[in-house]
Amino acid sequence: MTARAVWALGDYPTVAAEVIPALGPVLVEACGVGPGQRVLDVAAGTGNVAIPAALAGADVTASDLTPELLAAGSAQAERRGVKVRWQEADAEALPFDDGEFDAVLSCVGAMFAPHHQRTADELVRVCRPGGVVGMINWTPEGFIGQLFAAMKPYVPPAPPSAQPPPLWGDPGHVGALFGDRLTDVTARRAVLRVDRFGTAEEFRDYFRANYGPTIAVYRAVGADEERRAALDADLADLARRHDVGGGAMEWEYLLHTGRRVTPPATSRP
Repeated sequence: MTARAVWALGDYPTVAAEVIPALGPVLVEACGVGPGQRVLDVAAGTGNVAIPAALAGADVTASDLTPELLAAGSAQAERRGVKVRWQEADAEALPFDDGEFDAVLSCVGAMFAPHHQRTADELVRVCRPGGVVGMINWTPEGFIGQLFAAMKPYVPPAPPSAQPPPLWGDPGHVGALFGDRLTDVTARRAVLRVDRFGTAEEFRDYFRANYGPTIAVYRAVGADEERRAALDADLADLARRHDVGGGAMEWEYLLHTGRRVTPPATSRP
């Protein structure tokens, strides 16, 4: 199943609105987005970054591989009374000019593109020298990283060239991807408190019904009742292990920001 098809499964717009809406404003604030800036939200989904950036006065373009998510985001932006351009695009081959944007952002989006170096190269390429590249990515050790680890045994192996999404939450990995092309880099771990689910089973059932990657895993398991029961148990157990009290969980992420290095001026002969 293609990535586009996976993210069209279920109801990711509801997940974005009910579970992770706080993340977008965190990234917008961390990157100092303000009036008049040209902002690109890469792998935007329904616009968890794009809409807060537009509310801050920026000139925003939101790109994503999945048309269904762009349509949902456009409707949400209209309800919020903000203007955002929505464009279908692959994070590994962005259809924008070099240096076109003042800020290039992605919130738990571009991390799911399979080829990490290509994605990093594109984020840097479309950012102007001196502009900001900012990302929020789930960490390998955090809840979502562990969710993907729990689901991995139930699906066929990924192609050898595809890298695991949670690697984007490793500061060393992200630093190597961007190399010396970013300066003034900050990389800090933080947690999102999630209190949407009263029980571990409620979390499991919600993600089984709404979150595309989880739905795809259940489809891969198919009618095998034993494996389906084992997957049910593994996901509920994961949620119980991360319960910090009263059904609330803390999902760790990496906030990574930096400025694209300005090339040195060349002197005329």
